[in-house]
Amino acid sequence: MSENKTPFAELGLSQPLLNAVARAGYELSTPIQAAAIPVILTGRDLIGCAQTGTGKTAAFTLPMLDRLLASTKSSTGGAPSAHQGSSSSERSSGRRGASHHRSAPSRPLRALVLSPTRELAAQIGDSLAKYGKGSGLRHVVVYGGVSQFHQVKALRGGVDSLIATPGRLLDLKNQGHIDLSKIEVLVFDEADQMLDMGFLPDLKRIVAAVPAQRQTLMFSATMPDAIRQLAQQWLRQPEEIQVAEISKPADKITQSVHLVDKKRKPDLLSHFLKQTPRSRTLVFSRTKHGADKIVKQLTKDGLHAAAIHGNKSQGARNRALAQFKSEKPPVLVATDIAARGLDIRGVSHVINYDLPETPETYVHRIGRTARAGAEGIAVSFCAGDERGLLKQIERLIHRALDVEPVIEGFEPTEPVRHDAKPRRGGGGGRPQHGGNRSKAASGPGKPGKPRRPRAAQGAPGAQSRPASAAGAGGAKPRRRPTTSGQSTPARRDSSAEGNATTATASASQKKRRPRRAL
Repeated sequence: MSENKTPFAELGLSQPLLNAVARAGYELSTPIQAAAIPVILTGRDLIGCAQTGTGKTAAFTLPMLDRLLASTKSSTGGAPSAHQGSSSSERSSGRRGASHHRSAPSRPLRALVLSPTRELAAQIGDSLAKYGKGSGLRHVVVYGGVSQFHQVKALRGGVDSLIATPGRLLDLKNQGHIDLSKIEVLVFDEADQMLDMGFLPDLKRIVAAVPAQRQTLMFSATMPDAIRQLAQQWLRQPEEIQVAEISKPADKITQSVHLVDKKRKPDLLSHFLKQTPRSRTLVFSRTKHGADKIVKQLTKDGLHAAAIHGNKSQGARNRALAQFKSEKPPVLVATDIAARGLDIRGVSHVINYDLPETPETYVHRIGRTARAGAEGIAVSFCAGDERGLLKQIERLIHRALDVEPVIEGFEPTEPVRHDAKPRRGGGGGRPQHGGNRSKAASGPGKPGKPRRPRAAQGAPGAQSRPASAAGAGGAKPRRRPTTSGQSTPARRDSSAEGNATTATASASQKKRRPRRAL
């Protein structure tokens, strides 16, 4: 696809939106915007895939607002009321309450944007506020981790568009605060990440609740087979748009790697940060506990640092991001909650303190720098047992990372393991999208009874006794499976970082509503 940028005035947007784009200081569209906006304006379903930092949010918010404006004018015979939707600050203060609208009929909710994380949802809301200013269209952002009071209050008067994380959306829908029966446009932003974070059961419930006759848009930085399978179910003859190679980092990112022992990483990080001219610097840790340890070490070494991850309250996460965007930003240490979607300008360096287990995550991480055509630097620390992960990354991006000269005192001594992944636990592990797992429901029995009865520790191959076979003397505890390869009792994962709930419970557990971390 051509990289030539097209003026927004040639994309078919209405004049109020062209004025909003001009006020925001934009004249030329990015390739994904130039390709997607005209298609969306025709009403067709679309799958859009582009590198991170290429303007995907505006690619769907602008034509979505255009459609809402057009349908509002046709139904009312004029422009909508000048009453503007709630911004993120207004959501916090609750100034968009229902008192102003109680006497008037509620306007139906017509557009729904689904986001995997709270921060990305708030960012999309900011884009709608910027481009829809003065249009009279109202929007609300809802996500977990905060009280629903102000969100419910803003919903009562009726809104045109809603940006939501799936868990909080279903909670409010089940309480009767949200009606999805009039949705005209359904958007999945960062669709692949929503699947990675276990949102599929929630997404199926949401799709079942919206009208079959709708426009559906999927935007993502990668397009795995799972996304394409869902597209066949949920989209009707979609137009597919791919800008640049999937999972290809931006050309203006300088990438390199330091080979270093795992135990020397903390000292190397402090040394690097003190010796390197830089502005905003984002450090990625594989685990939440690891992120906190890095912050403590940097603070001890006299460096200003802050952490953002799923165990932090939403207020703490908002404060950390606000500080990072300030004139004197701290070093922001993050898990992969910050690897997708967030648009933070002026990030000069991204440091992969831990290499990710999924190579695509590397591309998303380093995409936080070199945004909007700027230049950036991505540096990775690679321990001996991470060489296999490094090879995976290099195969994905079709190039070998430049190896930095060894710094005196940081010579690598660990054995190299090209085929090994980091150990589970404190030193490595799967990227944690929350980690607050609810305990598996135990079988019937006395309160306080051990969850792992002595009988369950028998010889491998022992069969679990069905609950219906309990004797007359009372139900016996359900045995946990042994190491024979039997299936384990399914569990529901409550994810504080991704707001995701993985519906893998057994039939008896499905009746129990899991606690959501949203």
